[in-house]
Amino acid sequence: MSTAEIHNALPAGYTLLEYRIDALLGVGGFGLTYLAHDANLDTRVAIKEYLPADFAARSEDQSVQPKSVSVQESFEWGLKRFLDESRTLASFKHPNIVRVMRFFEANQTAYMVMEFIAGRPLNEWVKERSTLDQAGLSRIALPLLDGLDVIHRAGYLHRDIKPQNIFIREDGAPILIDFGSARMKANAELTAIVTPGFAPLEQYHVNGKQGPWTDLYALGGVFYWLVTGQKPVEAVARVREDPMPSALDIGERKHYSADFLAAVDWALKPEEQNRPQSVAEWRAALTGGKAPVELERTVPTGQLLARAAPMSTPASASIPTGAIFDRAALKRVETALASHLGPIAAVVVRNAARKALSVPALADLVAPEIPDEKARAAFVRKFSGDDSMPLSQPPPATQAQATPRSDLKETSSISAATLQRFSPEILQRAEADLARYIGAVARVLVKRAAQKARDESELYLLLADEIEDKAEKKNFIRKAISVSGKP
Repeated sequence: MSTAEIHNALPAGYTLLEYRIDALLGVGGFGLTYLAHDANLDTRVAIKEYLPADFAARSEDQSVQPKSVSVQESFEWGLKRFLDESRTLASFKHPNIVRVMRFFEANQTAYMVMEFIAGRPLNEWVKERSTLDQAGLSRIALPLLDGLDVIHRAGYLHRDIKPQNIFIREDGAPILIDFGSARMKANAELTAIVTPGFAPLEQYHVNGKQGPWTDLYALGGVFYWLVTGQKPVEAVARVREDPMPSALDIGERKHYSADFLAAVDWALKPEEQNRPQSVAEWRAALTGGKAPVELERTVPTGQLLARAAPMSTPASASIPTGAIFDRAALKRVETALASHLGPIAAVVVRNAARKALSVPALADLVAPEIPDEKARAAFVRKFSGDDSMPLSQPPPATQAQATPRSDLKETSSISAATLQRFSPEILQRAEADLARYIGAVARVLVKRAAQKARDESELYLLLADEIEDKAEKKNFIRKAISVSGKP
């Protein structure tokens, strides 16, 4: 049985008005998308057909019918939404928004005729890129923001921005597609439609206060995924205590500026009033304009430290692990994962290595990022027998004594004012204490914190923000109290 038959698709060669169906392009929850030929214009087009698989099916005469009387109302509601989407898209004229050429009803359902875009969705396109630095991401981000601004100025919200709904043409131009969730901003009760990780909290209930900031959260989530390699934590899990590391903390500084990463974090604020309120406001922050005071006020202390003193990570801390892995082993995992994810594999592996205690465990942690189930299972099997275990937590004090020249080189980059407050011995001791909790990256964090802290006690309090585990953080803070001489 062919793919088209499995999905109840129209057969190749079938004609709808002047359009001949050539192939099935894609299948979604509410419809099918075909590659077709426009006989009048002699060109290829994409045609989207409303066929919700859960409550409709195709009859022998190719018409689409509700599966039962009980789902008739749902079918008709969805059909109206489909037509609304068509009208919405037809009203937008912008090179970075998919163009709808026409829409019509036939076969007791509806069809939307769109330009055919030669290219790939962002989540597939990025796999082929060796790097995606700030300049490359900006070439995607700024045109999308221009298109999104047109949508917002017309009084609409997209409400479902995610990597799969951003298409990259063969010439590299990004196109925003799939407006099935688009709604007028004036609509008092917007339907609750969410894509976990990319939908903000206000989309989880019908009376949530939605606006331009809603779409900016979703687009910020896309950028977060691109710069960190991690899908954003679902909004409902960020309400009471936000577990999501900031882009400013884990984004690659050699590829992205602190201001750019901070702007990404700004768009992802859980509370809508703390996010940029318009495309223009966010664009200014992304392109180097100063983020508003509200951004500075809501950035945690650890992020302000990183922003105040951006530094390149030394070679020994480029893989910030809780235990020290053999670099060749990490490279094997990264290379295998890159065949599925592209360049963001390096970031995914680096972040997961903070928690893994063996190569098989590391593979298990990163495997969920692989979308295909069979490929995911093969990836896990590939590393299941890898016995190249990492070293146990290195004794930082011994390491510091064994490499005095390296430490001297590190401390030479610290400002004179910092050295007046803290001797190299104090900084080495703080690094050794912190490394027990977060590994080799402690060296960089101590240098940053030392430029902010006024004394040794405050240095330890600032470093405590970098420890995720509450119990471990409490133990570390006791150290801050002890060095201050307090009971």
